[in-house]
Formats: sequence, C-alpha cells, structure tokens
Amino acid sequence: MSVETARGGFEGSYLGANDRISPQAIMECKICWTSYDPAEGDEYRQVLPGTPFAALPADWKCPGCDAPKEQFIVREDPGSDEMRIAAEIERRCARLVADFREVFKAKMRDVPIINQALHVEALAFRPWQGGFLGVLIAPWFMNLIWLPGEDQDWSALKAGEKEVVAFPSGEYEFIHNSREMTGPYKACSLFSPMADFTSQLQAVDVARAVMVELFKPENRDGTDRAAEIRAAREAELAPPPEAASEAGPASDAPIPDPRPTRRALLTGGLAAAPAEGDDPEISGGVE
Repeated sequence: MSVETARGGFEGSYLGANDRISPQAIMECKICWTSYDPAEGDEYRQVLPGTPFAALPADWKCPGCDAPKEQFIVREDPGSDEMRIAAEIERRCARLVADFREVFKAKMRDVPIINQALHVEALAFRPWQGGFLGVLIAPWFMNLIWLPGEDQDWSALKAGEKEVVAFPSGEYEFIHNSREMTGPYKACSLFSPMADFTSQLQAVDVARAVMVELFKPENRDGTDRAAEIRAAREAELAPPPEAASEAGPASDAPIPDPRPTRRALLTGGLAAAPAEGDDPEISGGVE
C-alpha cells in the first residue's frame, strides 16, 4: 500500500493531502483521464452533485477504468487560494479595462496624441500589500495601477491627491482617483503619450518588464521623484546648444544629469518623467 493510499489521499498531487484541495477541486484519473467534477457528482455510482472528491466513499472507483481514487490528480481547483485570487484579479481588470475603453470612446478617440496601434489592456497584475498591482496600457498612456484588496476600504481617497509609495527599486508618486466601474485606485505614470510604441506587443513586453524591474533593489538610485520631475522640467526649459554658446560662459543653463532615473531603468530608457502640470486626463490620472 502506498503512502498516499494509507493517508486516504491521492497520487501525484499535494502528496495525497486531501486538506490541500478545496471542495470545488476537479480531479482527473491519471490512467484514463476521466474527470470527477463535484458540481456534477457521479450518476453511475449514485454520488450526488455537490459531493467533494475528498468526501467520496473509500470504495469509490473511476467510472471510466475502475481505478481507485488514489489514482486521481488535480485537474483544476477553482476554490484554491491561487484560483480565487486569479479570478478576482481577472474580474477587477475587466472593470478597469471597461472604464478606460469608455474614456477612449467618449473623450480620447480623436485626440491627436492617440496611438492607433494600441488598445486598452490590463496585464501583469499580482497581489501586493493587500491589494493588486499591475500595468494598464491605453493608446495615450501606460500606468502602474494599484487596486485595493477585498478587505481594504479606499472610499475616502480624494481624486487628485498624491502619495509616494516605496518599492524595492525606489519610491514612486501615485495619484489617487476613482472611476464608476473600477472604484478607487492609485496610478503612477510610466509613459504619456505613447508615440514611442509601434505595436501592442511592444507595449506589453515593456509593461511586463516594468513589473519585474520594479521589485529589484539594484534598480534603486539616489534620486527622488520630486528631483526627477524638476530635472525633466529644467531640461525642457534649457536653451538649445547654439543659444547656450551664444550666451557665453556666464549662462545659467542647467547641466543635464547623465545618471539614469529609476523610471528609465524600469522602462529600458524609453520613458521620461511627466512634468509638473501635465494634463491628468492625457496621462491617465484624474479628470
């Protein structure tokens, strides 16, 4: 008798530990691939619908080949923590995408900065600090999006307020907002506008890379977000090289800092920090 049989479990999954599968677990015979779905039960052996696999009689056998239940493995488990979280992320992302598709149709469709090669997509979301963190791509911006978890109440967030959030790679400024379907959320601008991207695939690749690099401590540098914003604005206002040479050595034009910012490290050097006063509608922030 195998260890799994002695424990009353099954082979090939969780070392036969019945307590590691949920009552919704769909099991599969590893000999003939017949499935047992608790929602359907087993009419042939008079097992009622709603009977979990772990609650089957000890003498229950596979309807397809008469193999004992110990020969079953997990095909999928909708009730497991992983599946439950994945389902919640999928549901929340669907609402987020629906909200910004509506923004695109109602307000942004004919705006010149729109990149027609792109569409709204939420991806790479993962559990983080009790909520869900990922990237939202739109034809006019790419943002980090932080959504609250099921047990977090963000109803008191005020649209437009800013918050600096610490990650292993550094600190980043998030803007609070709320939308009808999404509810309250926090957004950090990565790109806006999106003219540098030639395809959705390229944008998706960068978004996935951001979610990896964001959690790497080696990407931390000595600057803060306020300094990044100031440096970007100063660079924009600096005179061109010809004008600077005409002004002579006494010119007060700022010298660009050659060090890469954390944002550039995360996005492969493609993104620039948004300047203070950027239109939040264009950058995907508050309206």
